[in-house]
Amino acid sequence: MATKYIFFTGGVVSSVGKGVTAAALGMLLKERGLAVGVQKLDPYINVDPGTMSPYQHGEVFVLDDGAETDLDLGHYERFIDIPLTRVSNFTTGQVYAEVISKERRGDYLGGTIQVIPHITNEIKRRIGLVAKTTGAEIVLVEVGGTVGDIESQPFMEALRQMKNEVGRENVFFVHVTWLPYIGATGELKTKPTQHSVAALRSIGISPNMIIARSDHPIESELCDKIALFCDVDKEAVVPMQTAPVLYEVPMLLEKFGIPEFIIDKLKLKATRTPDWKAWQKMVAEVSKPKPTVNIALVGKYVELHDAYMSVREALRHAALSVGVEAEISWVHSTDLEKNKGWDVLQNADGIIVPGGFGSRGIEGKIMAARYAREQKVPYLGLCLGMQVMCIEFARNVLDYEDANSSEFDRSTETPVIDLMIEQRAITDMGGTMRLGLYPCILTPGTKAAEAYGVEQVDERHRHRFEFNNAFKSEFEKAGMVFSGMSPDGKLVEIAEIADHPYMVGSQFHPEFLSRPMRPHPLFAGLVKAAKERAGNGSRSPKDG
Repeated sequence: MATKYIFFTGGVVSSVGKGVTAAALGMLLKERGLAVGVQKLDPYINVDPGTMSPYQHGEVFVLDDGAETDLDLGHYERFIDIPLTRVSNFTTGQVYAEVISKERRGDYLGGTIQVIPHITNEIKRRIGLVAKTTGAEIVLVEVGGTVGDIESQPFMEALRQMKNEVGRENVFFVHVTWLPYIGATGELKTKPTQHSVAALRSIGISPNMIIARSDHPIESELCDKIALFCDVDKEAVVPMQTAPVLYEVPMLLEKFGIPEFIIDKLKLKATRTPDWKAWQKMVAEVSKPKPTVNIALVGKYVELHDAYMSVREALRHAALSVGVEAEISWVHSTDLEKNKGWDVLQNADGIIVPGGFGSRGIEGKIMAARYAREQKVPYLGLCLGMQVMCIEFARNVLDYEDANSSEFDRSTETPVIDLMIEQRAITDMGGTMRLGLYPCILTPGTKAAEAYGVEQVDERHRHRFEFNNAFKSEFEKAGMVFSGMSPDGKLVEIAEIADHPYMVGSQFHPEFLSRPMRPHPLFAGLVKAAKERAGNGSRSPKDG
């Protein structure tokens, strides 16, 4: 049977919810027994998100195979619960780099290289890789940006060509659009949606379904109007008011009968009836009043919460499993250096220090780690968060005043965090990165082993520097436990403080593998410890 494709385009504004919509629909189709693949097309010219500023792009989501991808792939994995690979995300930069590389090799025999057909052919080839590598019956493809963007035009043209090449009966276009609310008149307006559909049609694409997004209730008359002016079936105009709980979106699509509508249009056949009891119970639990634990997230990019999207979701998953509400207090690490924000830490039941690159705000993160250690506040350090925990320990327990990472201070005589010897000759940015899934052997009797309940785990990495084993024995004698190691014993994967309720740091990024129905053990461990602290009323003031 021919592969079926559902293409998601965006209208009126960006960040309208295409990624969550695609993820939710993929989940609904998968639960009906269909083999689902998913892909995000990013129109920017960067080769990948790995070197992009989190302020502009949000978090970089890392896959098992080490691909550095768009944060929407996190939504796909959390909802659909399938491991994705690097074919699930590509950029304009990657497309042009490939085409130019072929031209330089002479693959085009001196022909003139053009957007059509060379760029569009490469886009279509990459879209086709999803079904080829995964065996997916149906591939959901999200086009980043908004209809009308110059950057997305080659992608739109490629989709138009695919409609004819794979057969119109095998393609379904979903247009996710925004209905602006005019406060003066108290009404939602459909005209921008009509214009975005007109722009789509001018390219040669007519949407089969319109998801109308709004922060306000959408009356059926508005949906009828959109159907009339945009030439879409009435039942294919879906009013999607912003949901209070993200994981409610699949159930909203289910309520409107969207999976059956698409399955019918694409002439697919569901092989099983989905059972939503567990998912609905989870969504209902999110909405119930629960005791609150306050978690301070001490980061470098806290102005844009999307920079810590997976951390935030992993914390929510863990809190739900423990039966509490996790209230995140966002603390900029540079504020701590200026003696600001300490009141937030003093009121925290737990502290998370997430990953990051560069020296800005590092001392603030180190101060947060010291506060957590000395005041016995539950602490979870992620990647850089583990490294600053080790730097702090070296400075204030082992009395190495200049202890640091060679990433931040190349002249330090106590590089407790350093490049491995075999990495030091590599100069390309990214060349020294440890990316993707690596095994970790857990030490029995430790908090990490207790949290996981198994002897070995596989976790996703994204970092360049490692704990320096030259200091390992000193750390162990002073009370630090290396509770997770690489199978060859050369790389520290998890560190924890022995005499502490819960102070654990992981060199990897556990947030990438947390799922709504399967919270990550290290996050669950943090929230449990925070719950105990909140119950004991043991918050304490900053140690002057």
